[in-house]
Amino acid sequence: MAEPGSLEAAAEHERILREIESTDTACIGPTLRSVYDGEEHGRFMEKLEARIRNHDREIEKMCNFHYQGFVDSITELLKVRGEAQKLKNQVTDTNRKLQNEGKELIIAMEELKQCRLQQRNISTTVDKLMLCLPVLEMYSKLREQMKSKRHYPALKTLEHLEHTYLPQVSHYRFCKIMVDNIPKLREEIKEVSMSDLKDFLESIRKHSDKIGETAMKQAQQQRNLDNIVSQHPRIGGGKKSKKEVCAGSDLEVKNTSPMSEQDSGILDVEDEEEDEEVPGAQDLVDFSPVHRCLHIYSVLGARETFENYYRKQRRKQARLVLQPPSNMHETLDGYRKYFNQIVGFFVVEDHILHTTQGLVNRAYIDELWEMALSKTIAALRTHSSYCSDPNLVLDLKNLIVLFADTLQGYGFPVNQLFDMLLEIRDQYSETLLKKWSGVFRNILDSDNYSPIPVANEEIYKKIVGQFPFQDAELEKQPFPKKFPFSEFVPKVYSQIKEFIYACLKFSEDLHLSSTEVDDMIRKSTNLLLTRTLSNCLQTVIKRRNIGLTELVQIIINTTHLEKSCRFLEEFITNITNVLPETVHTTKLYGTTTFKDARHAAEEEIYTNLNQKIDQFLQLADYDWMAAEPGSRASDYLVDLIAFLRSTFAVFTHLPGKVAQTACMSACKHLSTSLMQLLLEVEVRQLTLGALQQFNLDVEECEQFARSGPVPGFQGDTLQLAFIDLRQLLDLFLHWDWSTYLADYGQPTCKYLRVNPTTALTLLEKMKDTSRKNNVFAQFRKNERDKQKLIDTVAKQLRSLINSHHLLKLKLVSALHPVCTPGGMQ
Repeated sequence: MAEPGSLEAAAEHERILREIESTDTACIGPTLRSVYDGEEHGRFMEKLEARIRNHDREIEKMCNFHYQGFVDSITELLKVRGEAQKLKNQVTDTNRKLQNEGKELIIAMEELKQCRLQQRNISTTVDKLMLCLPVLEMYSKLREQMKSKRHYPALKTLEHLEHTYLPQVSHYRFCKIMVDNIPKLREEIKEVSMSDLKDFLESIRKHSDKIGETAMKQAQQQRNLDNIVSQHPRIGGGKKSKKEVCAGSDLEVKNTSPMSEQDSGILDVEDEEEDEEVPGAQDLVDFSPVHRCLHIYSVLGARETFENYYRKQRRKQARLVLQPPSNMHETLDGYRKYFNQIVGFFVVEDHILHTTQGLVNRAYIDELWEMALSKTIAALRTHSSYCSDPNLVLDLKNLIVLFADTLQGYGFPVNQLFDMLLEIRDQYSETLLKKWSGVFRNILDSDNYSPIPVANEEIYKKIVGQFPFQDAELEKQPFPKKFPFSEFVPKVYSQIKEFIYACLKFSEDLHLSSTEVDDMIRKSTNLLLTRTLSNCLQTVIKRRNIGLTELVQIIINTTHLEKSCRFLEEFITNITNVLPETVHTTKLYGTTTFKDARHAAEEEIYTNLNQKIDQFLQLADYDWMAAEPGSRASDYLVDLIAFLRSTFAVFTHLPGKVAQTACMSACKHLSTSLMQLLLEVEVRQLTLGALQQFNLDVEECEQFARSGPVPGFQGDTLQLAFIDLRQLLDLFLHWDWSTYLADYGQPTCKYLRVNPTTALTLLEKMKDTSRKNNVFAQFRKNERDKQKLIDTVAKQLRSLINSHHLLKLKLVSALHPVCTPGGMQ
C-alpha cells in the first residue's frame, strides 16, 4: 500500500495541473508559487512532463485525423496570402494617397482648431470685459463728476460703484486699487464740499448788505402799495392810476407777488412797465453749495458735524454783523448799512430754514434773533444818543420802522424795536426842543419889537393867514395901518405849528393809537412852550440892554400869543382827530407860559423904570445947608418927570392894570428913594431952606401924580404913593408937633404915615444944624426956647419909640412863648 503522504501530494499536483490548464496565463504565477513552496516540485515536474506528453499524443492524433483538411486549409491559406498581399498593397497605396490628400485637411483642421480656441478665448474675454466695462465707465463718470465739481452725483456714483459693480469683479487687481481709493475719494469729496461751504459762507457775508438792502426795498415798496390801496381802494391794479400815484409821491411803486415759503418769503417786485425784477436772496447768492454739502455730509453719515459747523460759523458771522461801526451815528448811511447787514443775515437764515430740512431750526433762529435784538437795541441806544440833528433822528426812526417791518414780514418779533422807538421819541423831542430853541432865539433876536406895518390888503391877508388875529376896528382902518404885535408873533406861532408837524412825523408808522399820538404831541408841545419858548422869552426879557419899548412890545406880543393857544388846541385836534374833551387828553400850558413871560416882562419894566429913576436920582445935588429954597423944583427931578411922562405915553397899548401898576410902582419907588435920600447917613445936617427945596420937588411929583399919566386911577390914588413924604414934610414945615404927639396912634391922626423913628432922625439932623449955626443965638431967648422945644420933641419921640418897642416885644412873647429849662411857659 502506498503511503498517505504521497497520495495527498499526487492529488495536489493533479489539482495544480488542472488549474494550469484552465487558468489564464496572466494568473498562473500564484499557482506555480504554490508548487515551489512545497517540497515535491521534482515529482510535480515529472507529472507535468507526463501531462505534456499526453497532450502531444492527443494533438498528434487530432492532426492525423484532420490532416487533409489541414492541407486544404494551408493551400487556401497560401492562396489567401497572395490576395492579402495584393490587398495590402492596395491598402498601402490607398493609404498613401489618403495621407497625401489629408495633409491639407489636417492643416485646415489645425487652423480651425486654433480659430476655435481663439474664438473661445475672445468670447471669454468679451464676457469678462462686459463685467469690467460698467465698472470702468462708472469710475470714469466718477472722475468726470469730480472734475466738474458735481460732488453729490459723484458721491452717488461712488456708492453704486462700491456696492453694485465692484463686487462682481473684485478678483481683478485694478478693482482692488479702486477699492483702496474709495475712502480717499470720499475724503476728497468731503474736503471739496467743505471748501465750497466756506466759500458760500464768505459769499453770504459779502452779500448780506445787498440782500438786506433788497429785502428792505421790497418791504418799502410793499408798504407803499398797501398805503396806496388803503387810500385809493377803487384804483385797483390800473396802470394809469398807479402811475399818477407814483408821480404824486415821487416813489417808484411796483407790483409785488409773494413767493412760496420755500423761497424764504422774499418778494419779487416787478415794475408794470419795465418788467424789471428785483433780485432776491437766491438770485444774489448761490445756495447750491450749502445744499450739496448738506446732502454729501448726510450721505457720509456726518450730518450732525456739518450742522454744528454751519451753526457755529453763522453765530460768529452774526456777532461780526451785530458789531456796529464806531462812527455809525454820524450819517444815516452808517445806520442803513448796519440794518442791511442784519436783515441780509436773517433773510439768508430764513431761506436756509425753509429750503433745508433740519440744517437750522426755529429754536436756533429764535436764539440768534434774541441775541441780535438785544445787541441791536443796545447799539441803537448808544449811538442814537449822540445824534443832535432832529432830521437825522427822524430818518433813523423811519429806517428802524422799515427795518422792523421787513423782519416782521419774515416772522421775527419786533415789539422791542417799537418800544425802543418810544425811547428815541423822547430823544427826538429833546433834539427838536434844542433846534427850536435856536429858531426862537433867532426870531427874538432879529425882531425889531415894533408893531408890524401893513401897506396893502395882500400883506394884511398874508399875516392874518400866518396868525389867527381878528380885530374889527383894525380891519376898518384904511391902509397903511399897523398890527399891535411885532413880527415875532406870527413867526413864533408858525414855528410852533412846524414843531407840531415835526412831532407828528415821528409818530407815523409806530402803530400808535390816535389818543397816544395826540398825547405825545401835546406833551412835546407843552415842553416847547413851558421850557424852550419860556426860556427864550425870559432870556430876552432879562437882557441888560433891553429897553422899555421892547418890554412893552413883549407884553403885547405874549398877550396875543396867549389868545392864540386855543387855535393851537384846535390845530392839534384836527391833525389827530382826538377831541379835547376826551378823557386823559393833555391840555396845553401855553396860557401859563405866556402869562409867566408877561409877568416877567412886567417885573422887568418895573425894575427898568426903577433903575432909570435911580439914574436920575444919582444926578440929585441938594445943598442941605441952604438958607433959602430955590424958586422951582430941581432940574434932575424935572427931567425925571418928563421921562416918566414920555414913558407912560408908550404904555397906551398895554393892558390897563399893567400900565397902572407900572406907574404906581414907579411913583412908590420914587417916593421911597426920595425918603432914603432925605434920611441918608451921609446927610448929617440939613436946614429948613433945604427942606423947603426938597418940598418943592415933592410937590412936583405930586403934580405929576395928579395929572393922570396913566388913565384908570380913581381920585388921588396915585398921590398916595407920596403920602409918607407929604405928611413928614408937612409936620416939619408946619412944626405941628403938638398935633402929632397928641394924636399919635389914632386912626384919624393927621400924620398917621409919619414914623417916630423917621421923624426923630430928621429932627436930629435939624437940631445939629441949629446948634452949629446958632452958637451965639443961644443967648437970645427965642432961640433958646426953640432949642428947648426941639429937645423936648426929641425926648417925646424917643419915649414913643421905646413904648412902641416894648409893646412889640410883648406881642412877640404872647405869640411865641419862650422855652425855659423848667419847661414851656
